[in-house]
Amino acid sequence: MPSEVRFSAITGFRVVTAALDDLADFYRAIGFAVGELTPITPVELAVLGLDGGGFRRPMRLGASRVALDTFDRPGVPYPADATACDLIFQHLALVTDDANAAWRRASDAGATPISRGGPVTLPRSAGGVTAIKFRDPEGHPLEFLQFPPGTNPRWAGTGIMGVDHTAICVAEVRVSQSFYQNQGLSDGARSLNEGPTQAQLDGLDDVEVDIVPLNPPEKPPHLELLGYRRPRGMNHGAIAANDVAATRIVWRADRDALLRDPDEHLHQLTR
Repeated sequence: MPSEVRFSAITGFRVVTAALDDLADFYRAIGFAVGELTPITPVELAVLGLDGGGFRRPMRLGASRVALDTFDRPGVPYPADATACDLIFQHLALVTDDANAAWRRASDAGATPISRGGPVTLPRSAGGVTAIKFRDPEGHPLEFLQFPPGTNPRWAGTGIMGVDHTAICVAEVRVSQSFYQNQGLSDGARSLNEGPTQAQLDGLDDVEVDIVPLNPPEKPPHLELLGYRRPRGMNHGAIAANDVAATRIVWRADRDALLRDPDEHLHQLTR
């Protein structure tokens, strides 16, 4: 890892696709503004460790930036057997004022549910939010997140408003906490989520998961660690930057580099 790296702010996300036009249509249908296709520069491809060329389609959701990347030499598809507790899991939490309406819109556009039975309202001990986890047509996990009225003024508005956070599954919470603290992130209010509503949200049985928010100096969005005590998730191994599961968090930095955390989640530093 490069020395003296500090994560000051998440500036966006890169989502890898093998079907760029189709996936852009999906995100447009759920409320993203989709931009013009541009080539990925040779300098950036070198940072990613990839040969050949690539193209990017930038997207916006409010102030949030997400880009779809496709490469001349595609990697492997998203694992069809992956679950919400596997270490490969990383979702973008999209804030909405109406999770049920947002889910109907996404489902009509081709999303498939992870959660069981539609949006679920978690108990107050778990934040009292209404949420549903699902996948886009290519397998990338997403979440619609609806805060209780008046609890989060930052997200006052209507429709699907932006990315609140990205959540990643980790094998050992303490190890990952230490890694991110060393990069300048601070701990938020930790919770232990369990019970039938969490099981419904995750589409799993007998769930017990530590939720650890980690805040960069500038937010939103922020990062959350998901440490599943049970069930224990599968380790799908290291992923290449052109694999469909290789979602990258983009950080403002003083250099261009690609980093991996202890569980192989990808972080792209950009000047």
